Amino acid sequence: MSLAKILWVDDEIESMQSQILFLEGKGYLVETKTNGFDAIDYLQTAQIDLVLLDETMPGITGLQTLQQIKEKHPHLPVVLVTKNEAENLMNEAIGRQISDYLIKPVNPNQVWLSLKKLLDNKRLVAETTNTSFQQAFFSLSQAMNEQPNHQEWIALYRKLVFWEWEMQKTESPEMQDVLALQKTEANHAFFKYISRHYSDWVLKKSADRPVMSHDLMVNKVLPYLEPGESTFFVLIDNLRYDQWKAIQPIFAESFRLQDDECFYSILPTATQYARNSMFAGMMPEEIKKKFPDKWKNDDDEGGKNLNEEFFLKEQLKRLGKDDLRISYTKVLNHEDGQRLVDQVHNLLNNDLNVIVYNFVDMLSHARTEMEVLKELASDEVSYRSLTASWFEHSPLHQALKKLSERKIRLVLATDHGSTRVKTPSKIIGDRQTTTNLRYKHGRNLDYEDKDVLAFRDPRMAGLPAPNINSTYVFAKGDVFLCYPNNYNHHVQYYKNTFQHGGISMEEMIIPVVRMISK
Repeated sequence: MSLAKILWVDDEIESMQSQILFLEGKGYLVETKTNGFDAIDYLQTAQIDLVLLDETMPGITGLQTLQQIKEKHPHLPVVLVTKNEAENLMNEAIGRQISDYLIKPVNPNQVWLSLKKLLDNKRLVAETTNTSFQQAFFSLSQAMNEQPNHQEWIALYRKLVFWEWEMQKTESPEMQDVLALQKTEANHAFFKYISRHYSDWVLKKSADRPVMSHDLMVNKVLPYLEPGESTFFVLIDNLRYDQWKAIQPIFAESFRLQDDECFYSILPTATQYARNSMFAGMMPEEIKKKFPDKWKNDDDEGGKNLNEEFFLKEQLKRLGKDDLRISYTKVLNHEDGQRLVDQVHNLLNNDLNVIVYNFVDMLSHARTEMEVLKELASDEVSYRSLTASWFEHSPLHQALKKLSERKIRLVLATDHGSTRVKTPSKIIGDRQTTTNLRYKHGRNLDYEDKDVLAFRDPRMAGLPAPNINSTYVFAKGDVFLCYPNNYNHHVQYYKNTFQHGGISMEEMIIPVVRMISK
C-alpha cells in the first residue's frame, strides 16, 4: 500500500514540527506550505491525498484557500485547523465541504485520528467487515441447520440482507461470493420449509403460522389507526426487503420509524394473487367463490387487479369497519403521481388512505425488456441503488414529504418481492398453461420434480382451479421455467432478470413498516 501524502498549510508551521515528525513516524509523507497562495500553486502539479489547512493566515484566509482548492479539486479531503470556535465559522466551513474540523492547540493523536478516519476508513471498515462476517458465517449456517420456524426464517433473511449491505463496504469478491453461496443455500432450505408447511398455513391446520397477505390489513394496518389522525397505507408493488432498506434513510428524513417487520406473501408471489388477497382478506380460492364475477384467472381477458377497492370495502364491511372514511388511489404512471402530489392534502380528512404505487414492478419488467436497464440494474446492489434513486426523485416521495408536515400515521408495505433468476428448468404444458417464469398452472404439466413445489389439488394452496385437473407449480430459489421450444433463446433472454411468482426469501418475506411524521 503506497504512503499517503499530506499537505499541511500553516503560517506557523515551525511550531508544528513535533506533530509532523509524529505523522511521518506513522508512515505519512508530509509536505508543508506557509500560506494559501503557495498551497494552491503546489496543488496544481502535486498529487496530494489530504490537506491540513490553518484558518488564520496572512494573504488569503483558510476559508478563501479552501474555496479555491474545492473549485479545482472538489473531492480532495480538507481538514480545517483553527483557534476560532465561533459557531458561524464552523457553519461556513462545513457549508464549504470541509472533511473535518480541529481546534488548536491540536495534539498529534487528534491529527492522526482525523487522517485515519478520512484516508484509512474504507480499508479499516472493509477489514473489520470481513472479519465480522467470517464470525457470523458459522452462526448463520448453524441457524439454517436448526429447523427454523417462520419467525426465525424472517430473522435469518434479515441478517443475510444486513450482511449484503455490509459487504458493499468491502472490496473482497471472495467474501461476497461466500455470502452469495450462503444465501443460495438458505433459499434451498427455505424452499424445503415452505414445501412442508405452506398447506398447513393455508388450511389453518397450524395455530403457529405467520401473518400472510390475506391477514395483513386486519393484523398490521387496521390496529394502527388512531381516532382523529389520518393513516396512510402505501403499497409499493414488488418491493423486496433489501430495497426497503435502500429507501429507509430517505423516509427517515421526514418520518420516525416505529415498527420494521416482515410478513409472508402468499403463492403465487404475483400481483394478481397477493394483492387481491391482501385487500379482500381472503385466499384467492375464497375470493373466487364469494365474488365469481370479480376474480380473473391468468388466462382470462382484462385486468386482473381492477377490483381492489371493491375488495377492500367488502373486507372492512365484514370486519364492522365500514364506517371508516377511506380513499383508494392507484398510481400507474408519472401523471397519476403528479396528480397525487397536487391533491394529497385533500386526503387528510379520511381515516384511512390507501395508495398503491406501481413502479418497482414496472422496473423489473422493463429491465427484462430493455438492454440499458440490464446495465443499470445488473445485480442486487445496482437494483437497490436504482430503486433508491427512483424513490428520492419520485412523485411519491414529494407527496409523502408534504404529508409529513402534518400529524399522520404511515404504513408502508408491498405485495411480493422478486428474485434474480439464474437456473433454467424445462417444463412442458398444453396451450392453456400460463406464461409466468416462476410459476405455472395448467393440465398435464411435465416438469423437474426437484425444481418445483407442485399442488395437484390447488385447494391445498388456497387457489382456484381454472380447469379440471389443473396443477400449480412454483419454482424454487433462482430457477426459471422454460418451454423446450426455442429453449436456448429463452434461457439467454431471461437469465439474470428479476422475476416473481415462485418460492424464495426475496419473494415471500416482505416488509411492512409503520411510521409517524416527525
